[in-house]
Amino acid sequence: MAVTAVFALNGALFASIFSRLPAIQERAGIGDGALGLALLCSMLGLLVSQLGAGALSARLGTRPLVLVGALGYAAGLVPVSLSRSFVALAASFAFVGLSNGVLDVSMNVHGLTVERGLRRPILSSLHAAFSFGALAGAAAGGVVAAAGVGVVPHLCIAAALGACVAVVAVRFLLPPTEDAAPEGPLLARPTRALALIGLFAFCALLSEGAVNDWAAVYLENTLDSSEAIAAAGLAAFSLTMGIGRLAGDRLTEALGPVRLARGGAGLAAAGMTIALVGGDPGPAVAAFAAMGLGLAALFPLALRAAAERSGTPGPAVAAVSGLGYVAFVAGPPAIGGLAEATTLRGALVLVVVLCVAASALAPSLRAGVRSR
Repeated sequence: MAVTAVFALNGALFASIFSRLPAIQERAGIGDGALGLALLCSMLGLLVSQLGAGALSARLGTRPLVLVGALGYAAGLVPVSLSRSFVALAASFAFVGLSNGVLDVSMNVHGLTVERGLRRPILSSLHAAFSFGALAGAAAGGVVAAAGVGVVPHLCIAAALGACVAVVAVRFLLPPTEDAAPEGPLLARPTRALALIGLFAFCALLSEGAVNDWAAVYLENTLDSSEAIAAAGLAAFSLTMGIGRLAGDRLTEALGPVRLARGGAGLAAAGMTIALVGGDPGPAVAAFAAMGLGLAALFPLALRAAAERSGTPGPAVAAVSGLGYVAFVAGPPAIGGLAEATTLRGALVLVVVLCVAASALAPSLRAGVRSR
């Protein structure tokens, strides 16, 4: 329950910021391009801190890192809300990214530690908690914005509540000795098995990021749908992603990681193909919903497989997670560049190719030595 609360808190803090992004931009007095650069600082901070978090989790255990990451993430909401310039906002987002990177790696490794103790998969359900936490945070942001509450009091209250949840939840996590490895390696050894898992994560998260950023644009601009239908397509994808993650652990037990990964990636490839070959927005919305179901369990499966390939899961999880997030960040701009050179429909064919590649890479997720 405690580690589930941590995942939900991460999602809620993330959505609290992004639900008020227009107000944050207005207070800072910057344009769209400057806002994009400020957000890039957040992602760079996340990527930089992940490798360090993997090494520290191996030495110190994940419990103290979960606390540091969660408190830092919550505290970071305050300077983000107060920023009145590009420099201040970029620095604030960089701090948020650094804290999020620490929290992301440590909570995933801790979740895997709890999973091993339970002797049944729970990681997909934990990622579902993140999704529904983000949904709650976005809904709360919409409500308070509609009520005319300013971004500063909103994010300051969210930061205080988040810090309280973090302090209480961490008290009930496993002690650091459960997943610390004082004599283990600080970095993951770049084996062929780990590289294939990282490539699988790269394909899965690039596909997920591309749908998140381009599904609504594709529906509205290419298929001439209304703005409401375009939003419904993205909402359908997000909803089925959360539902799929709730079912992911039971499906992992029933089918095994390889068959689930192969089937999920195949379903995602089929969904994107249907969305691209048709000209009617209705089937395309249903196709994006199918993609959410197909992609839902892929990244948790990759993290679990990485942990099983190493005696110290922290560095291995950090390596695979970092590669996945590189794809998540780089994917949407890559789709945009391809769309400029061809069309958006043509650019999104890349997602089909990546989902097919992920299906082919599914055997790399076969249970490792630690699992057996």
